[in-house]
Formats: sequence, C-alpha cells, structure tokens
Amino acid sequence: MKSEFTIIVPIFNEEDNLARLEKELNDYINIAPLKTSVLLVNDGSTDNSLSKIEGICIVNDAFEFISFENNQGLSTALKAGFDYVTCPLVGYMDADLQTSPEDFNLLLEHIDQYELVSGVRHNRKDTLLKNLSSKMANRVRRLFTNDGMEDTGCPLKVFKTETAKGIPMFRGLHRFLPAMTLLQNGCVKQVPVRHFPRQAGTSKYGFGKRLLGPLADCFAFLWMKRKYINYQIDKSSSDSA
Repeated sequence: MKSEFTIIVPIFNEEDNLARLEKELNDYINIAPLKTSVLLVNDGSTDNSLSKIEGICIVNDAFEFISFENNQGLSTALKAGFDYVTCPLVGYMDADLQTSPEDFNLLLEHIDQYELVSGVRHNRKDTLLKNLSSKMANRVRRLFTNDGMEDTGCPLKVFKTETAKGIPMFRGLHRFLPAMTLLQNGCVKQVPVRHFPRQAGTSKYGFGKRLLGPLADCFAFLWMKRKYINYQIDKSSSDSA
C-alpha cells in the first residue's frame, strides 16, 4: 500500500504490549484521514518481541518492520525509521501505549502549517518520581535550547518527512527533536494529547536516564548548534539560463 503517513514504533522488549499495539494501530488505520502504514523498529529485543513483530507484519499488509541485531537506543531506532520511510509525513509513538494513536489526528490537523507537531501529555498517569524527574529534565533542556517546548519527551509526534530526514541524529538527541527542527528554520507546534498508565512491560528509563542523561546531552546539543551548517542559496547560474 502506498501510504501518505507512516507511523514509526521503536520496540525494545515489549512482547506483552504487542497484541494491544497491533489492535490499536489497526483501529486507527481505519479512521485515519490519510492512507497510513506502520513501521515497527525492533531495537535488538532480547525477549520474544521480534517473532511477534514478524507475525504481525505477515497478517497485516499495512505493517512492516526493520530489526537491529543489538540494542542501539531510541535515537538510532528513530533515525533508521526516518531513513527508511518514503511517504510525505512520518509519525512516532512508543510501543507502551501510554499515548493513543487516535491522537495522531489531533496533530495531523496542523501539519500543513508546521514542520513538526508534537503532543503534550496532560494529566500524566506516571508515578510521582517519574513526573518530577521529567519536569526537571524539561526545565533544564529548555534553559539550554530555548525551544519553548513543554514536553519534548512526549512520544507522539508528526513530522514532514523531508524535515525528519534532515535532522542530524546522535545518541540521546531524540530528546531534542523540536530544537533540531528549529535549527533547520522549521516551525513547531504543541498540541495536548491524552496519557494512559502503562498496562504491561516495564519502563526503559530510570531516574538517571530521565534526568542525568538529558543534562549531559544538553552540552552535546550546544556543541552541535554552534557547528551546525544551515544555508539557503539566494541565486545561481541556472536562474539566468
């Protein structure tokens, strides 16, 4: 199926969530305003996720997958997905289903005017420690990036594919996707989305990864921002040919 919108779902050891994920994504495809496909990215899972992913893709024409031999991390999984897709729009969500694919429709309403539309999780259903560490990480990140984003970690985003492919990706910099978009002179928008408790599996981000990791990555972002090349050709010989 030639799709207009592809949803990338990075997966690492989420075997207990995959049946629900398949159902919710299929339900969304039936109500999506655009022809939609799904790209499952197996990030070196060590449980039974890969065999379940393969089974899902066999019975669903709108689903396909790519797989890493070893765990590479979320930034690498997203970059591989961005590189793989060919349709005009690309989305991203997590496999834990703490956000709903139905809310992609809220983001797609605005994508014509923006290069990136990102969800903002309201009334979050996480533990107190997780919520506090996330808020602290977001405040620190905003001080470094000045991107104005309330919730850059929200795993529900829609990009114009051309923009996504142009984002320079490094390990850990998935947290800076809005700031990276702004570096390309792109426009970003935030839209409130629903948030749900995790029903199965375990979070892959503890306190250190949620707070200390982003702090270190902020310095990497500042270095890259200073070195980033962004230009627009004003005139060339072909203009007068």
